[in-house]
Amino acid sequence: MKRENVNEQSKIRNPKSKICLINGDGVGQEVIPAAAEVLGALGLGLEFVEAQAGFEYFEQSGNAIPDATLAAVEACGVALFGATSSPSTFVKGYRSPILALRKAFDLYANLRPVQSLPGKFSRPRLNLLIVRENTEGLYAGRERLEDDTAIAERVITRAGSTRIVKMAFEQARKRSAISGQPSMVTIVHKANVLKVTDGLFRECALQVAKDYPEIAVREMLVDAMAMRLVRDPENFDVIVTTNLFGDILSDEASALIGGLGVAPSANIGEQAAVFEPVHGSAPDIAGQGVANPIGAILSAAMLLDHRGQGGQADRVRRAVDEIVKQGVLPRDLGGTATTKEVTRAVVTNL
Repeated sequence: MKRENVNEQSKIRNPKSKICLINGDGVGQEVIPAAAEVLGALGLGLEFVEAQAGFEYFEQSGNAIPDATLAAVEACGVALFGATSSPSTFVKGYRSPILALRKAFDLYANLRPVQSLPGKFSRPRLNLLIVRENTEGLYAGRERLEDDTAIAERVITRAGSTRIVKMAFEQARKRSAISGQPSMVTIVHKANVLKVTDGLFRECALQVAKDYPEIAVREMLVDAMAMRLVRDPENFDVIVTTNLFGDILSDEASALIGGLGVAPSANIGEQAAVFEPVHGSAPDIAGQGVANPIGAILSAAMLLDHRGQGGQADRVRRAVDEIVKQGVLPRDLGGTATTKEVTRAVVTNL
């Protein structure tokens, strides 16, 4: 396993073997190296390009994500991203690195799988996928103040809605091919209230569904979906929705399998993909060596899937399952294992 600095990016020869590592802030600086260690232990000849981004880097340099980092992601085609400590108040000149990556590479699809782990902390028999539109909605960045009124514009486009729903149905088709079972896509919206914006999303979704007659489809209001995720999540397969709704529902769903610390995700575009654990930078535990690396490790498995190395991805997932069965658990899952101990146990079980 070879590492190189981002400044050596001109030496990149075989981008298929390269993975850009962006630790980011807080515990991202602990869990991304852990995921890289697991990837390196697979013996695939991978090489890692380390790049900078995050609020801490912004405070040092005045730039949250330098052009060199964007160039490294473009050259590698894939990246593992840790976490960012985006402040809750406005900071002049700062832009969230992960939002910048999504915009720069048009990473329009956010895939968030929710799969049971073999521990008491996890609900059994869960295997669902939330497909979240990743570039529009209330996260489009159109906010303004008019005297004492703050206004945010919710942007829903026909093109954006159509392509994210197509992604959801394609994912459903793949899942059905793997499982041998029929698949179902649940379209989640609030068109009964947001008649124009979610009305357009719903219209596009139902139109796309016509191209996949072998896949069952249903629609559900987002508040009802939030309730059903708690009550009977076993009855869902693929869920597709808009940006903010998908963000909230996927975080809710992670609680069913152990919390944000075990939840992976992928940001997918046509030219690049960025994989990241769902959790934040967790400044309260950063630097203590107790952060849960499972979400980052499972995100690395999704990266392998994306590169067509599904067998290797399954090796990683089986190793994670084994350490859970063995009781090698970090603090947030009720155990005492450190970040390094969890990582080493995963490597051993490969």
